[in-house]
Order: sequence, then C-alpha cells, then structure tokens
Amino acid sequence: MSARELRASFSLASIFGLRLFGMFIILPVFALYAERLPGWNLTLVGIALGAYGLTQAILQIPFGWASDRLGRKPVMMAGLIVFAAGSAICALAESPWAVILGRTIQGAGAISGVAIAMAGDLTRPSQRTKSMAIIGSTIGLSFALSFVAAPFLKNAVGVPGIFALTGVLAVAAMAVVAWVVPVPVHEKHPAGIPLAVLLRDPELARLNVGIFALHAVLMALFVVVPQALVRSGLPAGSHWNVYLGAVGAGFLLMLPFVAVRRIARHERAVFLGSVAVIAAGLCVLAAASDRLWALAAGLVIFFAAFNVLEAKLPALVSKAAPPAAKGAASGVYSSVQFLGTFVGGAAGGAIAQHFGPVAVLATCIAFAAVWLAVAWPMGEPSAREFEPQEPNEPQASNP
Repeated sequence: MSARELRASFSLASIFGLRLFGMFIILPVFALYAERLPGWNLTLVGIALGAYGLTQAILQIPFGWASDRLGRKPVMMAGLIVFAAGSAICALAESPWAVILGRTIQGAGAISGVAIAMAGDLTRPSQRTKSMAIIGSTIGLSFALSFVAAPFLKNAVGVPGIFALTGVLAVAAMAVVAWVVPVPVHEKHPAGIPLAVLLRDPELARLNVGIFALHAVLMALFVVVPQALVRSGLPAGSHWNVYLGAVGAGFLLMLPFVAVRRIARHERAVFLGSVAVIAAGLCVLAAASDRLWALAAGLVIFFAAFNVLEAKLPALVSKAAPPAAKGAASGVYSSVQFLGTFVGGAAGGAIAQHFGPVAVLATCIAFAAVWLAVAWPMGEPSAREFEPQEPNEPQASNP
C-alpha cells in the first residue's frame, strides 16, 4: 500500500474506532444496568440496543447518495454532529423511552456507508481488502477495548457517563475528518446511477443479505450472552476477561485469511467457510448450557469468522459497485447492516423474553443457514472498476 493509502486507511479506521467504541461499550453493561431500573424489561432493552440501527438503516442511503453529489467530508461531519447530539440525549435520559429517543438520534448520524465509499475512493482495487481489513481490525480492537473498559467505566461514571463519553469521541472523530483524512479526487458524480440498478444487482444483493444476517446475529447474541455468563458463575465485573480473550483470539485466527496472499486470494472459499464457521460457533453457544468454558469457546469461534467477514464484506461491495454510485451502493449496504442491527436487537429481546435464550440462538443459527444458502451461488469475486486512480503524491517536474 502507498503512503496515501495507509494514511487514508488508518485515519478512516480511527473514525470508525472512535465512533464504534462508544457504541460497543454499551453492549456488555446495558442489559444488566437496565434490569435494575423501573420501567425496563427485556423487550425495551432490545429496542434500546437496536433503535440505533433503525435510523441508521433508514438514513445510510440518503447519506451515501448525498456524498456522491456533495462530497464525502461535509456529509461525514454532519453525521458526526447528529451522533454527538443523540449521545447527549442518552446521557441526560431518565426513562426508557428517552434513552430509546437518544439512541434513535445517534443512529441518524449515518456515515458508515460514506466512510466505506471514501476508503474505496482513496485505495486501488488491489489494495482495497487490506484497507478494509485495517478498518475491520480497528473495529475489532474497539470492540475488545470497549468490553474491557465497560465494567470500569460503569463503576466510575455510570451508564449515563458512558453515553456522554460517546459524544466526546464523536467530536474527536470530527477532528480526524477535518485534518487527517485525505481529500479524494473525482469523488463527486452529480449524475449518479438509479438506485433500482443497484438493488437489482445480484452480487450486491448477496452481500447485502450477508451483512444483514451478520449484524442481526451479533445484536441478538448480546441480548442473551451477558445473562448466560452470569448464570455460569462469572460476575458481571469479570465479563471483560471472556470478551477480551474471545475477540483477541478471534482476531489472531482471522489474520491469515486476510493477510496471507496465498489464502486470501481464494475469496469465495474463505467467505463461504467463514459463514459456516459462524453457524458452528452459534451451535457451540446453544449447546453450552451455561458452562463458562463452552461459552468462551463458542465466542472465540464466532469472532474468528466475524472478523474475517467484517473485512471481506465491505471490500467486496466496493469492488462490485459502479464507480459513479460507490457512495449509494455503500449506503444501501450500510442501511441493510443497521436494519439487521435493529431487527437482531428488537427480535432477540422479544424472543428471549417469551421463549428463552436457546430460542434466540436457534433463530441465529437459522439466519446463518439462510445466509449460506444465498451466498453459495456467488462467483469468485473480481473488481469491476477500471477507472484510473489518482496519483499518491504530486510529482515534481524535471526542468
């Protein structure tokens, strides 16, 4: 990767990391926090966790469309301002519905698709999976660090203080957008491509189904996993040990499949194999019966495949999308991703309340099986784009 591609990848990764650290840090503590407050039940917990995903799902496409026409940076700044405002509302909330409102407004800062499109603008197709792996790895690191920090921050500042922290991190991300991220050349495409063309594309559709299933399963897991760890005998304050170990081990297991060229070039096999491993990890969790070692093993298996797919999916979308609609295609992808977040959180909470945690995991396994069936016909991915790339650095002319 060139110096410009590395700068673009790491700066965009830091934006994802700052923003998502604040989102992930709520997952291991919120359900246990809310169950002690009046007015809360598991259904409302699931809605609060997933509400962020609903407005993300609705607004990713408009944000991506706007970034194709107005430029990536202005749209990203606007989204981060909205996200910070929602964080402030959550920090001041005193009722379940106020928290849900704040989470809904947080989700209105729908810039994930814009950031993915910007990564596509700033990297060559041959380097794009590496760029997405850097971004995905940073997301995984944020995930791990948030689960380590969550119990300590909950004790130090409480859950309202954690929500306030998410707003501060959003402001830090604004600074990165303004002063660190390179400005893409030729990022604006006023004519665009009709949305219907993107929705009918079979390769993009398969990838959209995949990201919906992946994030629906993730959110549903964190409705039931914290309680399962408590039932296994592990105090809530010690959960970070399991999460850190699972995410860290999953990250190490992921590396060969995105960094070793001999393996990574077999993209279809790696992709389908990772979906199958997701299903296997869910089966282990369903059979764990509140045994701590089995829960930990299931989480390691799950996160190994999750990390691979988090790197592969956006890279494949960027390759498959027409150049003039990269923002819109990434917006559709991110909309479907966050729709999965909402459905997974809300449905996971309702299923857990009425049918129990095993039913949640059984539903997740069914999602993974459907995903594998939909993805199976995919061909070996290849970049569709052939537009010339901007030079990495201006070259001095010889006299």
